Amino acid sequence: MITMEETKQIANNPPYVYFVRDAPIMPAALDVFTIVNRHGKAVLKAKGMNIPGAVAIANIIVEKMLHGSCKLEQIKLDSESEFGKRMISTIEIIILKN
Repeated sequence: MITMEETKQIANNPPYVYFVRDAPIMPAALDVFTIVNRHGKAVLKAKGMNIPGAVAIANIIVEKMLHGSCKLEQIKLDSESEFGKRMISTIEIIILKN
């Protein structure tokens, strides 16, 4: 479920930011492929249980689809408190087209 705060974050982000959700990997990878081709850059953002999906999408793009014509620029790992009780991990993966 997307919270109101996350909805505001999505609306305020540039068009090359992709939020990884609990969805099939290949359609998401095709969406990111389109973003990279259109903007020359894609930023994958994921939280918690969606982090492995973000890593899989980045690997598919960099190693399979755009092999040799793009690279991983940066990977940021962080955590934030959710509802003031528990910590949840976050990841941001930046893919650049050469």
